[in-house]
Amino acid sequence: MKIISFLFFIAFNITVVGQQFIPIIPRPSEMRVGMGKFIISPTTALVPLGNDPEVKRIAGLLNEKLKKAAGFTLKVEQYDRKDAIHFMLISDPTLGNEGYRLYVESDEVTIAANKSGGLFYGLQSLLQLMPYQIEGKSLITNFQWSIPVVEILDVPRFGWRGQMLDVSRHFFTKEEVKAFIDDMAQYKYNLLHFHLTDDQGWRIEIKSYPKLTSVGAWNVKKEGRFGAFTPPGANEPRDYGGFYTQDDIRELIRYAKDRYVEILPEIESPGHSLAAIASYPELSCTPGTYVVNSGDTFMDWYGGGKFAARVDNTLCPANEKVYDFLDKVLGEVAQLFPFPYIHMGGDECAKNFWEKNPQIKNLMVREKLSDMDAVQSYFVGRVSKIITSKGKKMIGWDEILEGGLVKSAAVMSWRGMKGGIEAAKLGHEVVMTPSDFVYVDYMQGDAAFEPPVYATLRLKKSYQFEPVPDGVNANLIKGGQANLWTEQIYNMRHLRYMLWPRGFAIAEALWSPKGARDWNNFVPRVEEHFKRFDVSDRKYAPSMYEPVVNVKRLPAGGYALDFDVEAPGVTVHYSFDHSYPDNFYPSYNGKSVVVPVDATVLRVVSYKSGRLVGRTMTISIADLKKRAK
Repeated sequence: MKIISFLFFIAFNITVVGQQFIPIIPRPSEMRVGMGKFIISPTTALVPLGNDPEVKRIAGLLNEKLKKAAGFTLKVEQYDRKDAIHFMLISDPTLGNEGYRLYVESDEVTIAANKSGGLFYGLQSLLQLMPYQIEGKSLITNFQWSIPVVEILDVPRFGWRGQMLDVSRHFFTKEEVKAFIDDMAQYKYNLLHFHLTDDQGWRIEIKSYPKLTSVGAWNVKKEGRFGAFTPPGANEPRDYGGFYTQDDIRELIRYAKDRYVEILPEIESPGHSLAAIASYPELSCTPGTYVVNSGDTFMDWYGGGKFAARVDNTLCPANEKVYDFLDKVLGEVAQLFPFPYIHMGGDECAKNFWEKNPQIKNLMVREKLSDMDAVQSYFVGRVSKIITSKGKKMIGWDEILEGGLVKSAAVMSWRGMKGGIEAAKLGHEVVMTPSDFVYVDYMQGDAAFEPPVYATLRLKKSYQFEPVPDGVNANLIKGGQANLWTEQIYNMRHLRYMLWPRGFAIAEALWSPKGARDWNNFVPRVEEHFKRFDVSDRKYAPSMYEPVVNVKRLPAGGYALDFDVEAPGVTVHYSFDHSYPDNFYPSYNGKSVVVPVDATVLRVVSYKSGRLVGRTMTISIADLKKRAK
């Protein structure tokens, strides 16, 4: 075992000797690729050095993979030998708590780290070096399980590498959340931001307030386009939804911990609180009868950040019962979740009902509050004190900056980078999650083809995500995360379709060195991971192969098209005659394609290296003309 070589393996960037392709995502900090390979066979030993039980558990995860895919496991031994895969703890100041060193020779493999978390991440890289069939569901025999010779030094750029999962708009079972955590951990994410409450459902058992789940966890099932549903009838059954018991939460926390993932709970307030108000109407400023929303319209959006509610979905800042409620709720949440932060929400709070409420007006006089932003700031301050009293730190969406913010609070910047920049300049810790780079519920390709959402975020744009803006203290930027809102996401298949491969891009932005990103190197690695998703029956979006169709009016009349494709090496073929094109049809060569006068439909396919990639796109010419510039 040539572990001594690690001591000299710190002073070079990524270099390649020979032609071996290394498909690891996120890209390692430093890497040297050699010639040859290490072969794993039933005679190979698994050697967790030392007596640390966590080292032995992590080493055992490799055997779990091999047993499922290859049909054999490695014999566990306690001494150094050749033809072995070693896991060991070392003391190396360059690695921190999550870094690792991976050394693959033709006769042995070693993963070394300061902490067990680093060994876990080293294992993820080792598995990604193995043939993609290691992720398969079926047993493969007479197959060579090999790993290319390589040396890797890998340390994450940020400590906060998150994915947010919204389980309020549509409920995902405990087993589905576990699968979500598995996917996260495979790509070195270490934080699940759990959006547990909103207008469409309250998803966590609170023993002090049982109606939150007996009433607030259920609505009327609707299918179609969320936000445009017809209002449910009074007699329609409210049986769609679900919630996690406190035992479920404890189980998920243990499951995540075994995969080095922390869970950040979010209890949304004061807006987005209709499920809570339907359960306990006295929490509202506005007397009335409330029901959990099913996706029918109750907010009016005017653009430019202007909006108003048709139904008051806010907790009342002037009602002391609200603070008693939050004290008990957040107390139970704090007892359940070991993570040091609690997310209090704070975004998109409609204040039009507050503006005409006498309780709010009295509060403004008593507390000398100048406007509605100051009212929300008062509420945020009260919630911050509650969270602090539970031994936790508060984090919220960037709207909590409006009207002033207590110094100890952290800010999650979602409305672009601006809020994060402002918060950092005020001395607050910041998690960057700007919608224009990391909102993975947005469409990924052409709007005529993608499941409809109000904005588009392409893979290449996500890959350009840079969490540290110029001119701010980088030490205050804790990291970032991908946000997956589920208004339009009804099941796990579509959830994965929306998250991957954009989740690969964001993982690389949060783990890899800033200077290591290279789009042309990233795409072939993504393609290798598509194979892993194929054999494990996980869905993903092939949108990087499929063009966005840009339309322009011609000066002399008529229309012309250009096709914007992200992935290099893709050829686009098209037809206007209602037939289904293949790679023998005309191809786009960079010059605008004139639309025939009598054409009524466009069909497009994409090929790469003679192979069909992506899907057949069918767009009416009438729709194309509507987007013409």
